[in-house]
Amino acid sequence: MIKYALASSTWDEKERDAIQRVVDSDMYTMGKYVAEYEKQFADFFGSKYALMVSSGSTANLLMIAALFFTKNPKLKRGDEVIVPAVSWSTTYFPLQQYGLKVKFVDIDRDTLNIDLEKLEAAITEDTKAILLVNLLGNPNCFDAIQRMVDGKDITILEDNCESMGAEFNNKKAGSFGLMGTFSSFFSHHIATMEGGCVITDDEEIYHILLTIRAHGWTRNLPKENRVTGTKSDDPFEEAFKFVLPGYNVRPLEMSGAIGIEQLKKLPDFINARRDNAELFCQLFDDHPYVQIQQEVGNSSWFGFSLVIKESAPFNRKEMVAAFQEAGIECRPIVTGNFLKNKEVLKFFDYEVSGSLEAAEYIDQHGLFVGNHQAPLRKEIELLKSVIDTLIE
Repeated sequence: MIKYALASSTWDEKERDAIQRVVDSDMYTMGKYVAEYEKQFADFFGSKYALMVSSGSTANLLMIAALFFTKNPKLKRGDEVIVPAVSWSTTYFPLQQYGLKVKFVDIDRDTLNIDLEKLEAAITEDTKAILLVNLLGNPNCFDAIQRMVDGKDITILEDNCESMGAEFNNKKAGSFGLMGTFSSFFSHHIATMEGGCVITDDEEIYHILLTIRAHGWTRNLPKENRVTGTKSDDPFEEAFKFVLPGYNVRPLEMSGAIGIEQLKKLPDFINARRDNAELFCQLFDDHPYVQIQQEVGNSSWFGFSLVIKESAPFNRKEMVAAFQEAGIECRPIVTGNFLKNKEVLKFFDYEVSGSLEAAEYIDQHGLFVGNHQAPLRKEIELLKSVIDTLIE
């Protein structure tokens, strides 16, 4: 029996009613509900534009693709992009798919985000972009990173799929780079079935995203736009006019309708997660055998990481077995060290900047348990008691 799950449903009758409204409308592909969700999403995260797509993974895909299609392309094949060595696979795959040179940098064992000293050492005149990942709800230290790139022609991007609602200096994570991506998959901060978003303040980028989200056509562009200039007034001509090599990663209208209801709940969801984190930190700060994630700014606490210290009298295999026996679900810290995936990396043009001690360590000795949008006192106290049994 599962006593402490990785995630739980965020839906109630509000979301079910939203689905029914879409069914009643008989309009299932993106329409007025998706448009309203995008507007509210942009407002919530302090951005000029938001584009809803089918997943956080396709949000990352469009984010990278868009940089190739600006009037003065921000990226071209062979350009170097720096990434942390720990993230989800679809942080990296669009970089390979667009022929970019991927430079992996170690993470900070305390924050689990990119190591700032190693990042600074990795930046060269060949660096064209840095794709930052806000891991497990934790924002990066954007002030320090901005100082590193000041005066350099380097584009900052954010994969914020795990960190919806996180803040740094009272600014929402995901809004620091030229673009930021979000996920609303079931286990994330809000859930829209599948779903994701890209936000940006750049009008040209936004118009490119509108085009490549749906087939590369002009149909969804405003009359005056930064892709084609001025559209024809003939809707027949514009209905199937293709101008960029795009995709079909449109969201469902149901996802937009659900998202509207979920956004209303998001502030309370984040507060509940932070309350849970307060208890978790009380129990595990300065633990003799387990290291937890050091908060940067104001985390939205996607989950709770546990990294077993070198002095611990137990190993991860024993911890996982104890958790399973107690009904506690757990997972590796995202993918662990992504460089271990040699079978897929043979398709990449990549290099490693420096060493990857922290990524390798958490790959072998780290895991995380879930956080929810509801109180978890009983579950977190169970977690502590199970770890205590490993010490006795």
